[in-house]
This record gives sequence, C-alpha cells and structure tokens, in this order.
Amino acid sequence: MTRVMTYQTFDEVFQAIKADPQNAEYTTAGIDPLYSVAADAHVMVIGQAPGRIAQDTRIPWNDKSGDRLREWMGVDRETFYDPHQVAIVPMDFYFPGKGKSGDLPPRKGFAEKWHPVLLGMMPQIRLTVLVGTYATHRYLGLKASEPITGVVRDWQRWQPRYFPLVHPSPRNQIWMKKNPWFEAETLPALREAVAAALAG
Repeated sequence: MTRVMTYQTFDEVFQAIKADPQNAEYTTAGIDPLYSVAADAHVMVIGQAPGRIAQDTRIPWNDKSGDRLREWMGVDRETFYDPHQVAIVPMDFYFPGKGKSGDLPPRKGFAEKWHPVLLGMMPQIRLTVLVGTYATHRYLGLKASEPITGVVRDWQRWQPRYFPLVHPSPRNQIWMKKNPWFEAETLPALREAVAAALAG
C-alpha cells in the first residue's frame, strides 16, 4: 500500500506538487498545478485534466464544457469557483498536451499520488461529481472496458457519495440525443444532489 504523505497546510501541498520530479518540466516552464480546494468545501468535482485554455487562463473548466457542466450542476460561476463550496480536483493538475483526437489522457499515477493528500484535508466533502471516463472508472473501481453509459444511467447505485457523469464536451451532443433519459432524469437528480450537499 502506498503511504500517503501528510502536510500541515494546502500551500505545503502546492509547493510539494511543484517540487515533484514528475512535474519538473512544468515547474521549470513556470506552469503551476491547477486545482481549487478548501478545508470546508462540500462538493468536489473531479474531471480529467486542465485543457489548454484552462492552463493559460489559470481557471479550471474555463470553456464551453465548463459552461455546460455548471448548467448541469445548477450552479453559477461564483459558486462553482468558490473553493469553500466547490473543490475542483482534476485527475492531473497540468495540461497533458494534445493528441490525435483531443487532449492526451491524464498522466498515470498522478491522481493516485496527490488526491489522497488533498482529500484527507477536506473532511466536509458530501458529494463528489465524477466527470468523464477517467474519474469515473478510477473512483468507482471499474474496469477500463466498462461502458460509461450504463454507469451514468445507474447513478443511484453510487449515491450518496458519488455522482458519475459523461464529459460535458460539445462533442457529446450526439450521445445526449441518443440518451434522452440523461437530460430528463439524471440532470434534475444531479441538481438536487448538488443543492443538498451545498446546503448541508
């Protein structure tokens, strides 16, 4: 079992992530890890990794996918970007680069190393929204071959701790048309779960 390092403050964690040899290329280039946390956050959003726009602007989910995710969750930008309400902890805190069909996947081993550290410092998380395949399969302990459609449709199975979602990318518009139950049934339940977690 991997030993989880402990830190006294979030700033210590931030500096440790920057000093991690795995992230040396980014740190040398002046690129800081991108995430948003606070000890009293009640909802946590775990996605894949920051995109280029997010990394350049230093604002996670700062694109059309983010607009759609906030709409799905029923929260405004002010709430979403308030770390005392919503923690944003992607599977990798750095933009991994572009691949042939979109961004490259989060680097292996990153979430396993740093997520337990941060989660251990946020004891008031009541709901974790898992966005996309990488986060969903990692946190729900699913095989990589498990289709995400069935996982999302069976969202009640993972309550009250987790709420799995497909990625809100505009590329998934076709998927949404093929699965009308998502907008009709799942999203209202998501908004209710988020509102309840935020309200305490």
